[in-house]
Amino acid sequence: MSDSAEKSEVAERTPEERRERRRVAWRGARRVLWRPGFRSTVGELLTGLTDAAQDVYDLDLPVDMYGNGIVETLEERAAGLLGKEAAAFFPSGTMAQQVALRCWAGRTGNATVAMHPLSHPEVHERHSLSALGGLRTVHPTREPRMPSAGEVRDLDEPFGTLFLELPLREAGFVLPSWEELVAVTDAARERDAVVHFDGARLWECGTHFGRSLAEISDLADSVYVSFYKSLGGFGGAALAGPRTLVDEAKAWRHRYGGQILQQFPTALSALIGLERELPRLPQYVAHARVVAGALREGFAGAGLPWARVHPEEPHTHQFQVWLPYEADDLTDTGALQAEETGVSLFPQVWNRGGPGLAYTEVTVGAPGLEWTADDVRAAVREFAARIPH
Repeated sequence: MSDSAEKSEVAERTPEERRERRRVAWRGARRVLWRPGFRSTVGELLTGLTDAAQDVYDLDLPVDMYGNGIVETLEERAAGLLGKEAAAFFPSGTMAQQVALRCWAGRTGNATVAMHPLSHPEVHERHSLSALGGLRTVHPTREPRMPSAGEVRDLDEPFGTLFLELPLREAGFVLPSWEELVAVTDAARERDAVVHFDGARLWECGTHFGRSLAEISDLADSVYVSFYKSLGGFGGAALAGPRTLVDEAKAWRHRYGGQILQQFPTALSALIGLERELPRLPQYVAHARVVAGALREGFAGAGLPWARVHPEEPHTHQFQVWLPYEADDLTDTGALQAEETGVSLFPQVWNRGGPGLAYTEVTVGAPGLEWTADDVRAAVREFAARIPH
């Protein structure tokens, strides 16, 4: 089928039909860099949970009720890894961070939070901080990077909390240097502010910083971590910090509707992720750099007019790829490659980055460790050959 005929056939499908086609193609691919849990079936996830559960928890213990038992075990494990006095389990990171920031606002007496405009609460949470918590935000910088110490120090109005997302996903999963991170947290304290880390993906930052989780977390007064973004859990999050803050956060967790009767499946999946995936993350980060280099070489060899891997050397096991085509065309190309070759190089949608410009996110997980640089370059050639021109 010609490029124009293929494009016409795809365009005639409804949005629902196109989404289903992509789902089937991506799920059916035999070779991928990453297999997200949300593409699994209920049966597959249940089987994985029951097969691994006995390795991380005594299944003869009573089931949890309203946050005790296995939930407390997970909280203690998270607090220990992060080097904090205590931790509270939350059903979502959105809830955990809203609670953390409103607690700090009460303690500092300042409801203003300094954060990057690309931070998760600003982009993905429907103005939750102001709508529910009465908080307001100010932006030390709009550059696609973490604010510098100078920008925090020179911010022209007071703020009670400095909020830092590590890594900053929307900017390309980017991290500062260790020295920059130390300097910016020091600058916040010079302003009599506390520091909160949005560490949804903090688990994989140690390679870049050359520090342990506890050393990184020690720079912040409180830290939020996710149990599903890098660890493969079913969901859930933890807020870690001083015990008095965590106790207050648990009271707000109840008020926000997070005091759930039983959470053992999610807690079990988190414990499994800490046991199995956390030790492997440095391997994923190292191999992501191999994959990124091979992608650049593959794009150059395929003769594409322009391509960008950002950052050129990934800071974590996730990064962005930018190409000069329409987002829908690239998304459909990814599905077509998976259908025709069984190889899924870009198993996610592409987003519009400007006129005729699109980007997608690449994640390297356990399946990606099987890919050599030659495999990546070959997959790029197959992908580029299917882009409609």
